[in-house]
Amino acid sequence: MARGLFNKLVSRSLSVAGRWQQQQLRRLNIHEYQGAELMGKFGINVPKGVAVSSLEEVKKAIQDVFPKENELVVKSQILAGGRGLGTFKSGLKGGVHIVKTNEVEDIAGKMLGQVLVTKQTGPQGKIVSKVYLCQKLSLINEMYFAITLDRISAGPLIIACRKGGTSIEDLAEKFPDMIIKVPIDVFKGITDEDAAKVVDGLALKAADRNSAIEQVKKLYKLFCESDCTLLEINPIAETADNQLVAADAKLNFDDNAAFRQKEIFAYRDPSQEDPREVAAAKADLNYIGLDGEIGCMVNGAGLAMATMDIIKLRGGTPANFLDVGGNASEGQVVEAFKILTSDDKVKAILVNIFGGIMKCDVIASGIVNAAKQVDLKVPVVVRLEGTNVDQGKRILKESGMALITAEDLDDAAEKAVKAVKEAAN
Repeated sequence: MARGLFNKLVSRSLSVAGRWQQQQLRRLNIHEYQGAELMGKFGINVPKGVAVSSLEEVKKAIQDVFPKENELVVKSQILAGGRGLGTFKSGLKGGVHIVKTNEVEDIAGKMLGQVLVTKQTGPQGKIVSKVYLCQKLSLINEMYFAITLDRISAGPLIIACRKGGTSIEDLAEKFPDMIIKVPIDVFKGITDEDAAKVVDGLALKAADRNSAIEQVKKLYKLFCESDCTLLEINPIAETADNQLVAADAKLNFDDNAAFRQKEIFAYRDPSQEDPREVAAAKADLNYIGLDGEIGCMVNGAGLAMATMDIIKLRGGTPANFLDVGGNASEGQVVEAFKILTSDDKVKAILVNIFGGIMKCDVIASGIVNAAKQVDLKVPVVVRLEGTNVDQGKRILKESGMALITAEDLDDAAEKAVKAVKEAAN
């Protein structure tokens, strides 16, 4: 099933080089089966399901959980949207299948351990470590439901559409009038009137209106009490027995709330994340992987953006966004170099530091220590300016390292691009 509009917006973007990139996500993203489990705790209707990671677990689940089911839904679990229309690198089409119970083991075996490529994973895809076995419901109506944070209304915004189960982006573009938006006053919370607007926008065919209103209120409670940044259900559906059910679960959570949402943050699955970003997060560094050839180490997001822009202007392509911040230690600088050199696509490294709180001599010492620990096989261009710049330049000069120094950012970008071209020749 589609994983939704918002996931697409925050998880995919174009790099300054104009190609697809994996972007660092500043919020926890959890699997569908984990989201369904959390929804169930809040009294939200979800299909009966169980996540499995081996064929032995598949057999046990069928026997213990679904002994009377003739058909089951088998859903690959990756942190990306578009699973249903995805393709495994093995050749299997589709990451979501509805099959006879006696075929579940076979299809699950073809998913587990395989790489699924979707419109949101990029060409490298993501490995499927678990599949979610779900009860097949008799759905008579599929709709769309989401809660996100809205800058305009400065609070939560509920978005609903009477059509769902497919690409909400396409529906929003072709039929904008179908999209219902209900802003919620963050101080008052959701009212019966707010919830009724949402339910009426869903245009239910059979489900009890009052019960549906209560379900919407429970979804809002989950959103607030769990520090969600996104709650998306596509589809939210009516069943033949007149129930409103969350047939999908897409939830993101504010990383700043990790200290009070320890149980939820224990759901984090590092195997689904870029290992470089995982390493950067452990070192308290800000890292985003791009598709270019010049690794960038800077201090400050604004300087990072300017550095990437000038690299592109000078004919190069940035390989990453790596911000060591304003108070990085030597150890963090060393870790930053390890991350940069772990990327085979990096053909040169540009260090661009404007010393304010971050002192140039600390950066210089970090670069020297990194050179001792990391086998640097690519040219390094360094531009230092600001606090303790003379000490920093002296440390680099006395290190005996073959560094390329630059006087300003434009000079640094030119030299980095030139170094890449020379290495290619």
